Amino acid sequence: MKFDKLDITGNVFITSDTHYSHKNIVRGVTNWRTPEGEIPKKSTRDFDTIEQMNEALVRNINEVVGHDDTLIHLGDFSFGGFENVEKFLNRLVCQNIHLVLGNHDHHIKYDRDGIQDRFLSVQQYLEVKIKDEYFVLCHYPLQSWHGLAKGVIHLHGHVHLPKNAKFGNGKKMDVGVEGNDLKPYLIDDIIKIMGKREVGSEMSDDHHLDDIIGIVGWQTHFFLYLYNMSKKKKDKKDSIINWELHQKLMEKRYGKQEIATTYKHKKQ
Repeated sequence: MKFDKLDITGNVFITSDTHYSHKNIVRGVTNWRTPEGEIPKKSTRDFDTIEQMNEALVRNINEVVGHDDTLIHLGDFSFGGFENVEKFLNRLVCQNIHLVLGNHDHHIKYDRDGIQDRFLSVQQYLEVKIKDEYFVLCHYPLQSWHGLAKGVIHLHGHVHLPKNAKFGNGKKMDVGVEGNDLKPYLIDDIIKIMGKREVGSEMSDDHHLDDIIGIVGWQTHFFLYLYNMSKKKKDKKDSIINWELHQKLMEKRYGKQEIATTYKHKKQ
């Protein structure tokens, strides 16, 4: 697989959805209410003030991510105005930050006042190799992703999942701060965790996990070759016999269902 290579130094950490200075995510000052008029505890963080939350976010990152380390942030960096992007950056010790844009990062997306220069890279999506492991990185959770069947790890944010729900099917994980006590993850720890998880998909009928994938590879090309060769022959009966003979041989080896699907691919 051809994945990108990031500019990486030191230890590599990853996080998402810090929401620096986001008022409504702070339980003590939020305006959010449930239909019953209650403060939504699952959607808010247990702080009395915005300053308390900001201090915790900065402290938790600076305690583990050094100046020469690398921090990959999967979006929703800050909230409440452009000035908070700069304030958050100025408080972080790490100077090597890669950002995958989230839905609240519009000031960074449109490069207001050249703010993208404060990051090592800014992008919507990343397919990257880190420490000999392949990753698909996106702010949003994907149901299926490139290289899923080959064990590629998908990390995302956006949904603010708690510890007991941060893993999806297969090698998929929400790396938002809600699932890790408002702290970033060391990528080595994620690699160890994902190494113990089976390949899987969020989709019940994801063909990328089907054994047919091998057949629809070389097998389809083989059938196409036979089909095209048979069309060139003048004897139509001979052409039909060739196709039916090979179909019977493959059915015997792989089963009728796989061959029927292969044939469907061939005809498209």
